[in-house]
Amino acid sequence: MQKNIYGKRSEIIAQNYLKKNKYKILHTNYSNQLGEIDIIAKDKNGYIVFIEVKSRMSKKFGDPLEAIDLKKQQKIKNVAISYLKSHKLMDNNCRFDAISVLGDTDDDIRHVIDVF
Repeated sequence: MQKNIYGKRSEIIAQNYLKKNKYKILHTNYSNQLGEIDIIAKDKNGYIVFIEVKSRMSKKFGDPLEAIDLKKQQKIKNVAISYLKSHKLMDNNCRFDAISVLGDTDDDIRHVIDVF
């Protein structure tokens, strides 16, 4: 349960970071039969951005972003394609970003644009 609370807090930290950087949050925890995407946003250039948030209390077990393996990437891509189709946004530019939150504050956030 504690891990789940930490994960949700990290997603809120990521959302606040994105808002400060002029992203418009479209959906959080978007899910369908194919899986889930943590955050779907629109950046200041109009790109639809599918964002995976990963967090850890420390780097003791590695960088949080290392958890986004090829299988996870493919699942996110499939959910994103389904989202774009169902919202009639297939003609929009889009990309996949990742945000890592290390610790339980917004002191150590890393935003990787176009991560895969």
